[in-house]
Amino acid sequence: MGKGVKAAVVGGVFAVMLGGAGYGAYNLVSAVDGTDGDGPAPVRTGPPGEEEVEAASAKFFAAWEKGEAATAASYTNNAAAAGQLLTAYGADAHITDVDITPGAAGGTSVPFTVRARVSYEGKSAPLTYKSSLTVVRGVTTGRALVDWKPSVVHPELKEGDTLVTAESASPPIEAVGRDGGVLTKEKYPSLGPVLDTLRAKYGDKAGGRPGVELVVRHTAQEAPDTPLLTLAEGEPGTLRTTLSARVQAAAERAVKRYGESSVVAVKPSTGEVLAVANNRADGFNAAFQGQVAPGSTMKIITAAMLIDNGVASMNGPAPCPDTATWQSQTFHNLPGMEPDENATLAGSFLRSCNTAFIKLVDEEPLTDASLTTEAEERFGLGRDDWQTGIASFDGRVPASGGPDRAANAIGQGQVQMNPLNMASVTATAITGTFRQPYLVSPDLDGRPLATAKGLPAGTAAQLKQMMRLTATQGTGREAMAGLGGDIGAKTGSAEVDRQATSNSWFTGFRDDLAAAAMTEEGGHGGDAAGPIVADVLRAGG
Repeated sequence: MGKGVKAAVVGGVFAVMLGGAGYGAYNLVSAVDGTDGDGPAPVRTGPPGEEEVEAASAKFFAAWEKGEAATAASYTNNAAAAGQLLTAYGADAHITDVDITPGAAGGTSVPFTVRARVSYEGKSAPLTYKSSLTVVRGVTTGRALVDWKPSVVHPELKEGDTLVTAESASPPIEAVGRDGGVLTKEKYPSLGPVLDTLRAKYGDKAGGRPGVELVVRHTAQEAPDTPLLTLAEGEPGTLRTTLSARVQAAAERAVKRYGESSVVAVKPSTGEVLAVANNRADGFNAAFQGQVAPGSTMKIITAAMLIDNGVASMNGPAPCPDTATWQSQTFHNLPGMEPDENATLAGSFLRSCNTAFIKLVDEEPLTDASLTTEAEERFGLGRDDWQTGIASFDGRVPASGGPDRAANAIGQGQVQMNPLNMASVTATAITGTFRQPYLVSPDLDGRPLATAKGLPAGTAAQLKQMMRLTATQGTGREAMAGLGGDIGAKTGSAEVDRQATSNSWFTGFRDDLAAAAMTEEGGHGGDAAGPIVADVLRAGG
């Protein structure tokens, strides 16, 4: 029904009401509000009907189009929040000439297209985008109301965000990879949030000039603006990154194979980040900022701890029983794993035997803090001092007593990591040297990179050989099949509360390239994360 038709119908109803008298007017009111004249109308319940959905959305759209923020907000179930954002839509974002075209409703959901114009200080540009709303029943009034979410106004908006048109907070950048090619979010969609962050941090250092833009301004101070529309082009500055176009392209393709996946690739000899990619519905850079249990990939650090403290060696005994009990908590291996009382540390590592590692963490001279010390002093983790060029989480391996001491050793308990951390762990393990990963050279802004002692040569040699065996004879064999060169791997699956399926983890190396990936609810390490890492390693350094 068109706007003119709706107005005519409404106008006709009021004309009849005003033109009738007495009993006729009474009957009309009764028919409209559902009362019999003896008391207030009952509050309606249940989902809004088709006519209510159309009427509620039409009123909201009409007021929005006219710039009547308070009126439009009154047709929502959160007038205060809606009014604030709708006011900013005109006042701060300078969006005018709004025309909204609703699509066909699907139940209580109404898709729509917005066509408007953004004008600021003599500069102007058309704006077009699609969004949708849902009509719900008001809890107390029973009215059909627009269910308020910031995404109603624009799909990029989240809670606390607003729209602003102004001179850019930072000049635009032209991010360049190590091969000299320009990295754009159009070619590498997963890099979108990374490039926005790089612009916010380094735009004023790259030699560019700001333009005028419509942006999403986020509530978190450290979150960069998200550009939506350019009214006046700025002059981009050139920002050199460590990313490899070839490896990045492989990472982008790889994460698309599995939902909620993230991967990072680093160059072990330098610490340079060659690729970072995420395939997530929420757009979060989990590859750098995730904080989740890494499962058995943690056994790289645990094995290093055992070797460095003289508790075990690669070819020394590390029996693998069915179960292991630590301070009243019983730990199990993956279903189907045969026990092996004669296993070596290498054998238990390549099969990822939980019980072997749990039985060893009780040996002298190990303490509740030994794993923490190994992670911090040897692998540079958990000290909150990495400066990669963008926001990142540096891992967490807290000193833990009780059952968590054993759980931490197999990447559960209180340990938290992300793919960046585990790619760095692999790089340290195979070179013996900790080199803090970075995406932008510290020479650009003089920031100090984190340092750590690294590993004794003998420890690194044993870890590298155990990872080689895992890739060729153990749990990583299937994922790494067909890869040439010097290869190694470690699998992991991490159980998470309220998840039916474990998170899939995998880290590996091929020559001078290390990569790590995580797939939420991806199952065993080799099932989802393994193929992602193998695809990235196949791309070369």
